Amino acid sequence: MKHRSILTLGNFFASAHFFLIIYILTPYLATFMPDSATGLVVSLGAIITLCVFPFMPHLVRRHGPRRLAIFFAMVEAFALAWLAVGPTPLPAILLVACATATTPLLDYQLDLLLEATIAKEGTTGRIRTLFLTAGNVALVIAPLIAGLTLDSGDSYWRVFAVAASSLLPFILLMSVKRLPEGRTPNFVTLMEAYLCLLKDKDLRAVVIAHGTLQFFYHLAPLYIPLYLHNVLHMPWSELGWIFAVMLLPFVLLEYPAGWLADRKWGDQELLLGGFVLMATAFAALALVTPDTIVLVIIIILVMNRAGAALVEAMSEGHFFRRVSETDAATVSLFRMTRPVAALIAPVLGSIILTVSGYGTLFVITGAIIGVVGVMAALKIRDIK
Repeated sequence: MKHRSILTLGNFFASAHFFLIIYILTPYLATFMPDSATGLVVSLGAIITLCVFPFMPHLVRRHGPRRLAIFFAMVEAFALAWLAVGPTPLPAILLVACATATTPLLDYQLDLLLEATIAKEGTTGRIRTLFLTAGNVALVIAPLIAGLTLDSGDSYWRVFAVAASSLLPFILLMSVKRLPEGRTPNFVTLMEAYLCLLKDKDLRAVVIAHGTLQFFYHLAPLYIPLYLHNVLHMPWSELGWIFAVMLLPFVLLEYPAGWLADRKWGDQELLLGGFVLMATAFAALALVTPDTIVLVIIIILVMNRAGAALVEAMSEGHFFRRVSETDAATVSLFRMTRPVAALIAPVLGSIILTVSGYGTLFVITGAIIGVVGVMAALKIRDIK
């Protein structure tokens, strides 16, 4: 329990830095490049991540997840600190790509460390969602801090400075506290894990479901702020508290959903409901115009994130019931859905914005999320 508490606290600080910057990345990049091209920088970061991920099982076996977590956090802090200095456009693009590339690699280490503390899979839903909730508290606080830091201006360097500083407690915590790293991971190549995944319909379905969620995660935080701030001209002083309210479902829903999945309902029912809610509300953003009242915008955004919270809780809980900390390659595949989505979603978003506009973007991608997510959820096999 002590080690789990340390990891949960560590997840708060590890999440804080990313959530501080994610909503300002595209508006920041839009200060020196076209809106339609900003998402491609995130795709560049995804390419970097995908190049590193195949080596992760070997690196974990050799160095251990705790040391790797410290290393990736230090790289991330350096990139953010450099962005705070105010580099010229080309270094800024490379640093943003580096920052977005490193975060999934850091999260992967925390996954393995947390799995090493779970003895009974019947408690996975509650433990995993409590861990997620700690990160989601940072998720809610971050836009408030960003909004207060920026106020009505666009001094994004301040947010990068705060984000870099937020990683220091994480590095200190991981350096001072020794954590159990579980059994030595099985040395299985990603190709072997992929072939195993193809044979397991249930695991394959939950990976697709999680990949669909990551597709959403690399659309919403990039294009919703860009649309509300750059097109509808809503100031950061207003967007900060709106985004904080929008993100409350992640704090309020995920742990109760994990408890229900462990004790009463199955993962499938909550997963289905989450995808329908998430996709419908995301497509509804196409109806938002400069004349739309703030309350309606908040309702749409909250419904959107309520669906995402259910999908995240169920996909994470279901997957980690099926694996342990020794399944490093399988966990790698699961986490690779994030950089794959980070590569595909911004490219698709850029194409749609170039050809049409934000309304079309929200409707088309909302439909994709709904269809693929529901099909994957229907193939989930509940585990008690």
